[in-house]
Amino acid sequence: MKRILMIATGGTIASKETAEGLAPALSSQELLACVPEVAKACSVQTVQPFNLDSTNVRAGHWLDIARIIEENYDGFDGFVVTHGTDTMAYTAAALSYLVQNSAKPIVLTGSQKSVYSRDTDARKNLTDAFLFCADDRAFGVRIVFDGSVILGTRAKKTRTRSYNAFSSIDYPAVAVMREGAPFYYIEWEKPASPPVFYRALNENVFVLKMIPGLRADIFDYLDGHCDGLVIESFGAGGLPNYENDAFRARLSRFLSLGKTAVLTTQVEREGSALDTYAVGRKLRSCGPVLEARCMTLEATVAKLMWILSFAKGKDAEKLFYTPVERDIF
Repeated sequence: MKRILMIATGGTIASKETAEGLAPALSSQELLACVPEVAKACSVQTVQPFNLDSTNVRAGHWLDIARIIEENYDGFDGFVVTHGTDTMAYTAAALSYLVQNSAKPIVLTGSQKSVYSRDTDARKNLTDAFLFCADDRAFGVRIVFDGSVILGTRAKKTRTRSYNAFSSIDYPAVAVMREGAPFYYIEWEKPASPPVFYRALNENVFVLKMIPGLRADIFDYLDGHCDGLVIESFGAGGLPNYENDAFRARLSRFLSLGKTAVLTTQVEREGSALDTYAVGRKLRSCGPVLEARCMTLEATVAKLMWILSFAKGKDAEKLFYTPVERDIF
């Protein structure tokens, strides 16, 4: 019987109604008690590093989860992380970079309704997560939600209320759960070498979402506060050339300070194509602007935080374009 460590972090799945709205309240043991049937498939121990609405989860919490996995890696066959849905895709992406080459599954799940709701999706999602985690073929960081098994670097929350809250962006779901077992669409060989753990992230990363008419003097703040910048541009990618091409001038200065900039798109699917239009090609003259291509925003942010914790310049560029868990093509 597989030994699974459940890492409970809060979220809707563990929430109760309060006078101020839903808030995490259930302990890991209370949550586990709601799915007694998983005891037939695996032996579960629990730990609860924090109990938060995932809106409050940030990089330090990602490091806490990764540390728990590292400290317990040899003692368990897999890990189930219960998490709020709002930032689950960020956490899944971050864990994909913090725990690389894992031959053991690290499965994130949660729910759109509290486990105490009559019509909740919580019990099914939690049960599916444990059953997938106990499967001999499972490995790596995955989100299991509404029957879909999605790579941690490819997941995005695309619905706020529906049970099928998560989508796999520009890459197929790797499996679906059918009658308590995974049906795989895509299978790879498990990693043969030991996992690689990382213990730092650079939180000085900012996402600049372009809107029509945005002023380039936003860089007055960015220059002094950010080591990395993700620019969410329009369409295939580019920067406006109004204000006497002020955006390109300020981006050039930002890069000259030894900082890293990544261009991505606000469009959910199909990615950026920076060389398609003149407004994109002109960015090449600014300096080494990286391009996220088909990466999700969540993976782009987490990967940049990971890279900038130990690399910069050409080394950072090489690492950014090196695929991790099918994050970039």
